[in-house]
Amino acid sequence: MPDYLPLTTSMPDLYDFHQGTTPLLLSIPHAGTAVPDALFSRLSEPARKLPDTDWHVPRLYDFVKDLGASILTAHYSRYVVDLNRPPDDESLYPEQATTGLCPDILFDGRPTYKAGPSLSDEDIAERRERYWRPYHDQLAEELARLQSAYGYALLYDAHSIASHVPRLFDGRLPDLNLGTAHGASCAPEIETSVAAILRASAFSSAVNGRFVGGYITRHYGNPTGRIHAIQMEIAQASYMDEVEGFSYNEAKAGKLKPVLREILTTLLDLTF
Repeated sequence: MPDYLPLTTSMPDLYDFHQGTTPLLLSIPHAGTAVPDALFSRLSEPARKLPDTDWHVPRLYDFVKDLGASILTAHYSRYVVDLNRPPDDESLYPEQATTGLCPDILFDGRPTYKAGPSLSDEDIAERRERYWRPYHDQLAEELARLQSAYGYALLYDAHSIASHVPRLFDGRLPDLNLGTAHGASCAPEIETSVAAILRASAFSSAVNGRFVGGYITRHYGNPTGRIHAIQMEIAQASYMDEVEGFSYNEAKAGKLKPVLREILTTLLDLTF
């Protein structure tokens, strides 16, 4: 079973932050499982299992400290607030199914909440200020520090998702999905280098396919300002068991982690 943060009235910290010694920052916005008691009591039975969590992503990238990367990991569930959505909740994928800043439906279309009044504008504003903004303040602050210290910054936004979500995409998602906002969020050599690693690996892959990068990649990626951002969306079947219980699979992960390490070491070998 995954490790849940305790649902207590004493709120855990909003995130973990580790400051590294290289220009690389790893952002993990969707692995959190903490939910305030008052909100948890309102969740539907399916939502209480937190099925849309990016399960075990910190464990999958547990080698990044050895690479000297900074790491920012959220503690709260995306059902509290989605840190990879714009603060104004504008859709990132117009005319495609998605979820919002404070999701009221699950990825599979079932309701997030029990029957009752929907979230008010005041509810959403409060969550944005309490949970969303501090994460982004820390993210922006660290990117500015890296850009100042090294002359450029590398932002790697780490995600995972169930390999089959019919409401969001047809068929099975490729194992590794690189998003660069269609080339707008990073220097061309970053997309080229990472895409080459994906093609040479034993895993299926896509570049700017169903996932081109969320708010974090699109908002912070600024190649002309020497901040380069990419998103990696991993199909969970490639490293865990996609059944209720959401167990980490050491054998699967052991094959995937060297590819992820190669991607990050390649990023660090590039200079801008």
